[in-house]
Amino acid sequence: MREALYYEAHPSGVACRLCPKQCIIPAGRTGFCRVRKNIGGKLYTANYACVSSYALDPIEKKPLYHFYPGSMIFSIGTWGCNFACQFCQNWEIAQATPATLELAPEKTVAMAVRAGHGNIGIAYTYSEPSVWYEYIFDTAQAARAAGLKNVLVTNGFINPEPLRRLLPYIDAMNIDVKAFNSEFYHRVCTGELAHVKRTVELAAASCHVEITTLIVPGLNDQEEELAELAKWLGGISKDIPLHFSRYFPRYKMTAPPTPLTTLRRAYELARQYLHYVYLGNIGDSGINTHCPVCGKLVIDRQQRDSHLTSDKKCPQCGSMIAIIGEFFF
Repeated sequence: MREALYYEAHPSGVACRLCPKQCIIPAGRTGFCRVRKNIGGKLYTANYACVSSYALDPIEKKPLYHFYPGSMIFSIGTWGCNFACQFCQNWEIAQATPATLELAPEKTVAMAVRAGHGNIGIAYTYSEPSVWYEYIFDTAQAARAAGLKNVLVTNGFINPEPLRRLLPYIDAMNIDVKAFNSEFYHRVCTGELAHVKRTVELAAASCHVEITTLIVPGLNDQEEELAELAKWLGGISKDIPLHFSRYFPRYKMTAPPTPLTTLRRAYELARQYLHYVYLGNIGDSGINTHCPVCGKLVIDRQQRDSHLTSDKKCPQCGSMIAIIGEFFF
């Protein structure tokens, strides 16, 4: 247990101010995320230093395609979530209570340093990192001091004040924009789109950002909606990479997988507004980077090969390609 940040006293207990749910938590109870508990009028985090999963992953698995391509990253997760997505890919740790081991921030950083094999830092992923806020805040500072990068893979459902406090220690984020309609967020995820959009805008002004949208047939796959998502992102920056991912039945959702034709159409629509669009969960197709100006293949992820010049320009037309950091292939 560790006393939580971002809460205040309330006549009915304590009011959590970490995420937009603003849970009012009576004595002895937890908030929606299940990991923040009112004990004696103080709010405590039940998952501080509790690690449910860890692994050394390719950076592209996060997915981050424009951040230190080809590198590895030490990935850790906990349990709990402030959403309840019916298609949750990691429901065993997000919605259940898995076995965990205790890793203090210094131990996690030491493991990341020892990982070698092209490891560039620590990714807070697998479960929702925002409900692990205090641990990530401590670990990210220790990681930065050790020369490591910090990456968040998140649903983006966090209040502005805690986000702004954390962002100086975060180098890259992949943010799930689960749909571009509010009804989907309310009915399928128990969240709110407006707060996620605000997180994307704040993060994009501070660190490298990529976006993932899992396309679920009949729920968030309308062409107008997909185009509006890409248009909004393009208004922030045309260089934000957008990953459309193929849905498969999982957790409480039994609809059939996303048709490949839907994903390809989504790609075509989004490329009208964004320079870099990718398709996930369909094998090796849709993972390469092409020059947004002339169309030349500049990063071949199937062959783990870059055709860019040393200053990250297209060798055919000389256009700059938006890549952060060095290549590891």
